[in-house]
Amino acid sequence: MHTILQPEGWAKPIGYANGVAARGRTVFVGGQIGWNAQSEFETDDFVEQVRQTLKNVVAVLAAGGAGPEHITTMTWYFTDKQEYVGNLRGIGQAYRDIIGRHFPAMAAMQVVSLVEDRAKIEIQVTAVVPD
Repeated sequence: MHTILQPEGWAKPIGYANGVAARGRTVFVGGQIGWNAQSEFETDDFVEQVRQTLKNVVAVLAAGGAGPEHITTMTWYFTDKQEYVGNLRGIGQAYRDIIGRHFPAMAAMQVVSLVEDRAKIEIQVTAVVPD
């Protein structure tokens, strides 16, 4: 379905892939944040916003006939690097609970702010469903 790209001699990354090759129908998921289906925040807790954001990603994927296993790349935007780094264990658990043990190519970065003031995390995804 997907081929993980790991250059020879490179240390294996933990929790992501350096690259992914895929062929099929592409599903693009716009930036999702940690609010519910009614566009309401239920928490300001960072890990819980990550959990809800990942659930939102999976819901959009499902609407496009895809699942977490089809994700080829993820871009994570967060407003506080220290909050992200300080919660890696909880983030990892939320990720495994919702996405599973599927680790696509990823980028993560701190941004000054997100459009929704209460949002602490935004995740954008590309998935490829095999032909």
